[in-house]
Amino acid sequence: MKLSDFMYDLPEERIAQTPVEPRDHSRLLVVHRDTGEIEHRHFYDVIDYLNPGDCLVINETKVIPARLYGERPTGGACEVLLLKQVGPKRWETLVRPGKKLKPGAEVIFGGGRLRGRVLESTDAGGRIVEFECEGTFEAALDALGEMPLPPYIHEKLQDRDRYQTVYAKQDGSAAAPTAGLHFTPELMARIREKGIDIVPVLLHVGLGTFRPVKAENIEDHEMHTEYFEVTEDAAERINAARARGGRVVAVGTTSVRTLESAAAGGRVRAMRGDTNIFIRPGYRFQMVDALITNFHLPGSTLVMLVSAFYDRERILDAYRLAVRENYRFFSFGDAMLIE
Repeated sequence: MKLSDFMYDLPEERIAQTPVEPRDHSRLLVVHRDTGEIEHRHFYDVIDYLNPGDCLVINETKVIPARLYGERPTGGACEVLLLKQVGPKRWETLVRPGKKLKPGAEVIFGGGRLRGRVLESTDAGGRIVEFECEGTFEAALDALGEMPLPPYIHEKLQDRDRYQTVYAKQDGSAAAPTAGLHFTPELMARIREKGIDIVPVLLHVGLGTFRPVKAENIEDHEMHTEYFEVTEDAAERINAARARGGRVVAVGTTSVRTLESAAAGGRVRAMRGDTNIFIRPGYRFQMVDALITNFHLPGSTLVMLVSAFYDRERILDAYRLAVRENYRFFSFGDAMLIE
């Protein structure tokens, strides 16, 4: 299939710049795969589409303040975006300006509280950077780093926690698993009270989120690896839900990629490691029965994943409908439930 098969027109004013308050008051577009019917609801209504015995799978990764602004010893400004820790105080990163930050280059942050040295370039165009600092690296990052909002968000984030899910626990992501941003503690409590098991898995969002598809033939696109983990307890609970006739409802494409990476024979296995799974039309899902997701960039691997879960033309029609109905798109935007 071609990259052009996954494009749609999106006016810039439809891109959400600020989050809705309360979180669960964002809009919800519900797509029924069996009938093609579409409903317009609010996110707090999602509980109406979850049944006792279902399993709601969430990604408990936590976004780190991964964007660092610094300067080179010569005084030139630069930016370093942390993507993935690859060793003690060593990170895979994206840097700007790339031409100035080649192996051997040094960067100073916070007047010298944190320093970085470029060790090598990566095949994907990034850099491996080694840091040294006063005190712990975590403390320095918390003091100097900024939340890595996507480039299409131009408003400054006033509250760091608003770019975290309420259930975020494990530090490591360079971007939020945005479908989960709509949940509140109260909504999650109501879901549990209804008899739905909420099961955490883990996938640390990395370069794959920032890397656009450039190949016109999508088969030629290579996904970057991201760390994921499914615990023994999570695997048992997810498989038990399936065994009792419940559905596995994935919150976000990161949960989908985690479940499908760990799937074998219609069951999910306890495992950890790196995945570069690329889900596109033609893929046969093993573990996911329904999907809660945000709207995604035209031509992105995430649009391809959602198209694989339902139908490319119908998904694009739903996106176009959302544009006409003034839904808000992307990270701080509205949500879609495909069941």
